[in-house]
Amino acid sequence: MEVQFRRKQLQKCYEDSDVATQKWGQTVSRKYIQRIKVLLAAKEFNDLSSFESFNLHPLKGRRRGRYAITLHDRWRMELVRLEEKVVRIEEVNNHYGD
Repeated sequence: MEVQFRRKQLQKCYEDSDVATQKWGQTVSRKYIQRIKVLLAAKEFNDLSSFESFNLHPLKGRRRGRYAITLHDRWRMELVRLEEKVVRIEEVNNHYGD
């Protein structure tokens, strides 16, 4: 699957684990990079539902149209399905803002 990034900073965090670690800490940055590697290896979006640890689910309210994948604890990666074989990473956030 093709993975696009909404912001260059998100792509930089994928390409350079040190940048990601500075931004989110070691555990979240490691999971972020791992999850993106799985996205790249998947053939299509529907394949992602087979990864229970992703906890892939559609978002509601003002984030409707996005999906969330769990990274660690309350941290999640939000993405948009552009096509069956293309996703865009929108952001990484602490769901409850702690």
